[in-house]
Amino acid sequence: MKTIKSHSEFERVFSAGKRAQSSVLRIRVAPSTEAHPSEVAFVAPKRLGNAVFRNRCKRVLREAARKSGLPVEGYGIILFATKDTHSTNPADISVSLDALLRKTGVK
Repeated sequence: MKTIKSHSEFERVFSAGKRAQSSVLRIRVAPSTEAHPSEVAFVAPKRLGNAVFRNRCKRVLREAARKSGLPVEGYGIILFATKDTHSTNPADISVSLDALLRKTGVK
C-alpha cells in the first residue's frame, strides 16, 4: 500500500478534499495528481493519547484499509483515528470506511 509521505501532498488532500466522518473514523478524499497517484495516509493525533494508544489506532486503520481494498485508483485518502478506533474491530471499521467512501463518491 502506497502511503502519503510528502507534506505538500498531505496538505493538498487535506485542504482540497471532501470529508466524511463516523464515530470510529474520519476521512478526507481528493483526486490524485500524476505526481502522487493513489496514496493513503493514517493519522492518529496526539490528543488521542500516548504513543502506544496512537500506534494501535493506526494498526487498526491499516488493517481496515486493506480489507476495504485501499488505495482506490485515482484518489488520495487520509484516514483519521478517533477515540473509538482503538477499541473497535478492524472489520467494523472496514464497513464504516466503505460507507464513508460511498458517501464521498469514491466507491
